[in-house]
Amino acid sequence: MVQSHACVNIHLVFSTKGRREFIVDAIRSDLHAYMSAISRREGADVHEVGGIEDHVHMLVHLPRTLTLASLAEKIKSGSSKWIKTKGTEFQLFAWQNGYGVFSVSQSQVPCVRRYIQEQRAHHRKWNFQEELRALLTRHGISFDERDLVT
Repeated sequence: MVQSHACVNIHLVFSTKGRREFIVDAIRSDLHAYMSAISRREGADVHEVGGIEDHVHMLVHLPRTLTLASLAEKIKSGSSKWIKTKGTEFQLFAWQNGYGVFSVSQSQVPCVRRYIQEQRAHHRKWNFQEELRALLTRHGISFDERDLVT
């Protein structure tokens, strides 16, 4: 082949440190827009961003030249700095160190988009730990239950 081609869609999930409910209605849409802008600056296409007060879901198409670890670090560090400028109530804001990332086939992009859009309704039934446990299990990823507690 003369050129390299790739279709890499990922579902990225991460939470606030201690699962504190920092992502309030007043800043949520601006935060999601800021995270999308960071992703686009890195060359990634954002299909969807959503979440509730203590965590975020992103559906992103990665370019072949960008690693998911690099993208996650840039989104988390950039958005953390940004949110701290939004008022004294956000001075202690931080993201958890880790994240979950799951591959998404092109045919499943609409389903995952819908899933992210429906986070508010989804979390009336399940908390974040239950959701993450289900995602990890569905994708065959082994995990330590202790990592889901905080």
